[in-house]
Parts: sequence; C-alpha cells; structure tokens
Amino acid sequence: MTFAELGLHDTLLKTLIESGYTEPTDVQAQAIPAALEKRDLMVSSQTGSGKTAAFMLPALHHLATQERRPFVPPLRRTPNQERQSARARGKERPRFQTAFPRVLVLAPTRELALQVTAATDKYAHEIRHLKAVAILGGMPYPKQMELLARNPEILVATPGRLIDHMESGKIDFSELQMLVLDEADRMLDMGFIDDIEKIVAATPESRQTMLFSATLDGAVGQIARRITRDALLIQVAASHAKHENIEQRLHFVDDLSHKNRLLDHLLRDAAIDQAVVFTATKRDADTLTDRLNIAGFNAAALHGDMHQGARNRTLTALRRGQVRILVATDVAARGIDVPTITHVINYDLPKFAEDYVHRIGRTGRAGRNGLAISLVNHAEHFSVRKIERFTKQTIPVETVAGHEPTRPMPNRSTRPNGAPNNRPPRKPNGQRGQRTFSNESHGKQNDRHESRSPRQEGFAQDANSFANTPRRDDGFSARNGRPAAAAANNRGNRKW
Repeated sequence: MTFAELGLHDTLLKTLIESGYTEPTDVQAQAIPAALEKRDLMVSSQTGSGKTAAFMLPALHHLATQERRPFVPPLRRTPNQERQSARARGKERPRFQTAFPRVLVLAPTRELALQVTAATDKYAHEIRHLKAVAILGGMPYPKQMELLARNPEILVATPGRLIDHMESGKIDFSELQMLVLDEADRMLDMGFIDDIEKIVAATPESRQTMLFSATLDGAVGQIARRITRDALLIQVAASHAKHENIEQRLHFVDDLSHKNRLLDHLLRDAAIDQAVVFTATKRDADTLTDRLNIAGFNAAALHGDMHQGARNRTLTALRRGQVRILVATDVAARGIDVPTITHVINYDLPKFAEDYVHRIGRTGRAGRNGLAISLVNHAEHFSVRKIERFTKQTIPVETVAGHEPTRPMPNRSTRPNGAPNNRPPRKPNGQRGQRTFSNESHGKQNDRHESRSPRQEGFAQDANSFANTPRRDDGFSARNGRPAAAAANNRGNRKW
C-alpha cells in the first residue's frame, strides 16, 4: 500500500513524496483510513511506529478541505489607548485574543510536543493558511499569548500549561473538531489524569477522539473507553525490531560499588562520542551526575523534577555537543533525538520491557551504529528474561578484564521456545529449605557487608576509589555550583 491509496489530500501527497515517504507503516495504514472517516480510534503502538503521521495527516486532510478562516489582526493598542477604552466602556478591556483551535494534541512532555509540532509544520508545508503552535511549560507567557493571538488551527500542548490558559479564557474549544492524546500511558504515569479529564470535559461531544498509547490495559483502557464513542481498536504488534545497527551487551555486577567501577571503566572508552546513562529514579540521576563530574566526566542530569528552563539548557547543550554524558530517567528522555549519541548504558534496568526498546533506540540514529550496555545485578536476571522474551533476542553476556563479577553468573540456557531458562536446578526433597555456610564463606560475607557503604564507594580513577578522588580546587560541586560540603550535607545520609 502507498500513501496515494489512502485517499489523502493532493497537497499532503505532494509533500510526502518530496520528503521521500512512499509507503505507510502498519499503524498508519490502519489508522489513517479510519481517521479520514472521522471515526474515534484507540491505538496501541510503540514509540517509533510512525504514530505522529497516523493522526496528524488525517487532521491536516480535514483542515485542508475546509473553508479558510478570515484573518483577524491581533489587538495592538498602546497603554494609553487601553486606559481610554477601559474608561469609555467602564470596564477593563482584555489584552489578548481568545484562540479557537480546531485540532488539539495533548503530549506528556515538552520534547514530544515540540517533535509533533515540527512534524506538523513539515507535513503542512504546502498548506499556507494552516498554523500550528505549541503551548508548553517553561515558555514565557507573553510569547504564548502572542502565539494564541494568531488563532491557530492546530494546538499542541502539555496538559498543565493548557489548563492555565483555559482557566484564564485564552483558549476556547467550542470549534474543536479533533482531540488527540499522544502517549496517553505516559501522561497517566506523570499524574495528568485529572488535567486530562478537565480538558476533555471542556471540549464538544461532537469531536473526533484518537488515543495513542503503548498499552491499553488498566487505567489507560478505562479512560480511553470513557472519552471515545464507538472507537475502532487498532493494536499494532509491538515492535520487536532487531536493531541490527545496535550492539547489545550485558554485564553482571556484584554490588553497587562494582557497578560504579565498571561504569567508570566503560565511560572512559575513547569510542564514545556522546552517551545516555539511564537511572530508575530522579534522585539517582542527580547523585550519579555528581559522581561522574567529580570523577572528571562532562555529565549533566535530565529528569522530571528539574525546572523546564534547566531541562531546555541541558538538551540544548547535548545537541551542541557541550555535554558528553547525559544521565536521565525514562520520562525525561522521551523525544531525545541526537544522532551523535553512540552509547546507551542502562545503569538501572527499566521497569517495563517496552522501555528497554525505547532506551536503546536513543542510539543508532540516522543509520549510524550504536552500543547498548546493561549493568545487571544477579538478582535481576528475571527482568532480563522479560526483556529477551519481548525483543525475541538473547543479550550476550560479557566481562571486562579486571572487573569480572565474583559471584557465579545465572544459568542462561535457553528453552525450546527461545526464552532463556534461569531457573536453578531442583534440590532433592531432603535438601529443601536447608542452607549451610562454611566459616570461610560466612566470613567473606561479613567482610563485604561491613565494608564502606556504596555511597562512599564510587568511580575508580587510576586504580583509586571514588572516596580518594579529590574535589575541585574551588570547593564547589560540579553539578550546580554549590559548595561541595553544603551539597553533601543537603543530600544527607540516604541509603541505597
């Protein structure tokens, strides 16, 4: 099937052909014809499946066939004119014009919203009268009011900032024709469910609704059924891309100290242009960034608790090559597309196997080769099994000379269906529940547990531990410019 067979507007087809797009992806081939018929959709598809075009091309098709809006020049009055007008009318005249969008796209993060807006501008390049703007957190209000004053047909927004403008009367949804929820599962994970309910309640019931999510289970499926009418369910098989251009490796680690020493070694590879290190929590991202900077690396953190301005500066520095190592959480890293990222390191394994595919996809962009490395504790081998089942690939285990794990590696023999079998051999009935320790092994365990806490052990430099690594001469921590002692005190004695 080609895009020409889908029935899209001729102007859109011309733009797609000039951009080199000829055949739609699976999700596009199934969603676009139904969306052109103005049906509600519930679509389950993974990141990278082409879902942006799946909802934006039908939206542009409908707008291109509609009558063009009359141009209304924005209000441009001097302060004196405003005061005179207010006195004449006996009330304060509003200094903004209300926007009446026809298409609304909700996205969980600023980065994804900007990607959707950029894709919309690309697809609508030949449709001169269509305007698409992004309303995001972290953007100055005067700039957003200026964008809304253009009365754009397409509005791409994050829920929080959109609510602000709705409550102040700057946005009116009475003319809304299409509502799109992109990555709905992420929005729910980030706590936007109340905002979504409020936004949906402000839209006309006659709207067309399309919801895209990696999964339609649980709360996502419930809200999808509430906001749609007779929706067509489209479930595109999860992307089990082989990532032929991405080499995957697995390193087992004994404990946190071993993991930090191994990470230090891996990041000193001269082949790294830029790398993304994924952590499970925001606090770990900050802590690891501090450790890396003190150890001599050029690192920056990216997570949801950062102010939007700080996130923007970090991403800009990453794209300009001013940051070599980005330490990020899953939510904050959505939408990062930097071709010069050569390595992805999973410092912590993701909670869901789908996120593993998303993580390693940050490298190997634009046809380049990439390397994805996962640092795994022995107790996490069941999580590795889930990832391997999902991707239908076995991740090879490797060791680094001088950083080998002391504990025996889990059994990774495969079952007939290709899934790894890590189940330990069954013991005879008489031996179940019995655990014996020799004095020697018990002593070793005590020595290990009584050693310095993992927070006091870190990255090796010239065979020295992180505890012996000198701080900067100016006495300031590398991440935020606070005195190093104060930064350490503020972190407290948190346990790992």
